[in-house]
Amino acid sequence: MYELLRTIDSPAQLRELDMPALHQLAGELRAFILESVSRTGGHLSSNLGSVELTIALHYVFDTPGDRLVWDVGHQSYPHKILTGRREAMGGIRQLGGISGFPRRTESAYDTFGTAHSSTSISAALGMAHAARLQGEPRHSIAVIGDGALSAGMAFEAMNNAGVTEDMPLLVVLNDNDMSISPPVGALRYCFGRLISGRFYQHARRGVHYALRPMPPISHLASRLESQMKGMVVPSPLFEEFGFNYTGPIDGHDLDVLIPALQNLKTLRGPQFLHVITQKGHGYKLAEADPIQYHGPGKFDPTIGLVSSAKASRKSYTQVFSEWLCDEAAQDPRIVGITPAMREGSGLVEFEKRFPERYFDVAIAEQHAVTFAAGLATEGLRPVVAIYSTFLQRGYDQLIHDVAIQNLPVAFAIDRAGIVGADGATHMGAFDLAYLRCIPNLVVMAASDENECRQMLHTAVHTQAPCAVRYPRGTGPGIATEAEMTVLPIGKGEVRRHSGKAAGQRVAMLAFGSMVAPSLAAAEALDATVANMRFVKPLDEALVRQLAQTHDVLVTVEEGCLQGGAGSACLECLSDAGVSVPMLRLGLPDEFIEHGDPAGLLNHYGLDADGIRASIQRFTDKVLGAGPSCAVAREARSK
Repeated sequence: MYELLRTIDSPAQLRELDMPALHQLAGELRAFILESVSRTGGHLSSNLGSVELTIALHYVFDTPGDRLVWDVGHQSYPHKILTGRREAMGGIRQLGGISGFPRRTESAYDTFGTAHSSTSISAALGMAHAARLQGEPRHSIAVIGDGALSAGMAFEAMNNAGVTEDMPLLVVLNDNDMSISPPVGALRYCFGRLISGRFYQHARRGVHYALRPMPPISHLASRLESQMKGMVVPSPLFEEFGFNYTGPIDGHDLDVLIPALQNLKTLRGPQFLHVITQKGHGYKLAEADPIQYHGPGKFDPTIGLVSSAKASRKSYTQVFSEWLCDEAAQDPRIVGITPAMREGSGLVEFEKRFPERYFDVAIAEQHAVTFAAGLATEGLRPVVAIYSTFLQRGYDQLIHDVAIQNLPVAFAIDRAGIVGADGATHMGAFDLAYLRCIPNLVVMAASDENECRQMLHTAVHTQAPCAVRYPRGTGPGIATEAEMTVLPIGKGEVRRHSGKAAGQRVAMLAFGSMVAPSLAAAEALDATVANMRFVKPLDEALVRQLAQTHDVLVTVEEGCLQGGAGSACLECLSDAGVSVPMLRLGLPDEFIEHGDPAGLLNHYGLDADGIRASIQRFTDKVLGAGPSCAVAREARSK
């Protein structure tokens, strides 16, 4: 198997192939991706759909000299395989293995790191300007999907790009949400070949030049051209931005793709190529259900995905989904908002039951937040379901449009903390730090499934913006109560009391997902454990009380230590003039790599054993030096 693919370790070798060999390579590459992803898990549908496009781009352009930027990067597996990482695919998205996204430190062919959407055109435009300033004759190519094109950043970049006529920039729209019926496909095939040709471009420029002295006729000619092309393609929109539009063409036909790209390579100015592809192309199961096969785990490709037995514990996303439907059934003011993450954020059932109150605003996190603010001004109770890593993209709107106006918008923040295989770009490591500094905002961290449900209920019944963070995956297995209660704002609870004598008492201040492992660690240490619940407003009275009655305080959070919940506790004690030995446990000042979540928690000492070991080392150090802790504690209490 893969007789030809195994001979390709760089695009330079690919460029030596003839057309029949390129077709063979496409078949082998698609088969290799299916086999590889079925063994490791990962993104499948989008990569099966980008095989021919990847081959054509590397065949026509002189990569890595010509800069190729993949938007998001879900579709970059073919690119990785053809650029020397074929054998590394067995460890993709695993600790110590290659990333599932383009990464500059991984390969010279990964010219820009991506994972969040709609950044490619801006990055490629910057590269194109750099080439002009440095006098280097290279091209910059951005490959962006139709979903990513819905974000405002993509249009901001096109608006900026179109003002420079000789910009060596090509934007490839990989449109994989459309199907082409045979007659329309044939028309697009011919039209794509025609308008990408040099003869057409020269003739077009010649006509415009000849008619320039006669403005009314020139304007009429332009209008006629746009209207005729607009009958079959959406060219006027992109040409208004200053791009020369080509397409749509079949993105799975190398005999069409390669000549079109070769023609576009010779043209001056910003170019826009519209290609139609199919998610999951070549694998019938993925073609039929591209969403289900977007990011599957390991599976048998001859059978496909098999539904596993129902999990004994609910995921936090399921808890949110059930809560939102229950809350909406009781309160007609509830509306649900997602920036293109209906399945991931758990809004499928809500859309079915309350379609008029469901809003998918596409990949537009900034708009999602301000849209929610607008709804809130009119008395509705919007719930923005969003991943921690994506809320970062709407940060200005969160401050300016929600918090300053103190609008009651609820943020259900999924994937908080370590998320696993998607790596640094998707880790929810920063939300506690970037949220707790915002005035008016209430920030809660759920320690179990039922507490998550009650916190979400609290969020929509509080006259202020509220955020509830919860991790990916399942909770500790606590049953959710049908009855919902508003929690007292800013109040934590002590879940375990230490029985140790004075001079040895340790109090653990645990936040959210770290309550369960802290309780487990406390059994071996006989420590007090507080479920803090609120990061903002912090239960300062509880923090001070534990500081005055214990000899060592330990904060535990699944988030960055810099500016996080532990820092909030330190600030509280400093302001109160209370001094106590304190250990802060959390994620270090580095980007967290991809890997199994349990393994990463163990690696960073945030599982029960790691927490226990860190506390033991700290207490051995603190209690073994200077005056006794009992004396120090007594002094603090006075």
